[in-house]
Amino acid sequence: QVQLVESGGGLVQAGGSLRLSCTTSWSMFSINLMTWYRQTPGKQRELVASITRAGSTDYQDSVRGRFAISRDNAKNTVYLQMNSLKPEDTAVYYCNMWTIFGTQYWGQGTQVTVSS
Repeated sequence: QVQLVESGGGLVQAGGSLRLSCTTSWSMFSINLMTWYRQTPGKQRELVASITRAGSTDYQDSVRGRFAISRDNAKNTVYLQMNSLKPEDTAVYYCNMWTIFGTQYWGQGTQVTVSS
């Protein structure tokens, strides 16, 4: 049973924008934390942005001011708006969630490629 589905990745030129979506089969009110991570070959997965059930957000320093995480409770969806993209933002982006029951789920990942 698929818990998280990501979409919105693609190829964009430097300076461009993309919006990633992560839709869950869970009610947003049953989720404590949703986080976007990214990973490039040979490197560890790194946190990009997170949003709590209360709506508090946090960002990796390298994306602060360029990326924005938000959610639509009615659609059970979290978004990552990525602006002023740089080649170093190129990665596979993963959605992660922790439920109020202490269970964790990962999405399948979506590729973001930023050309210079």
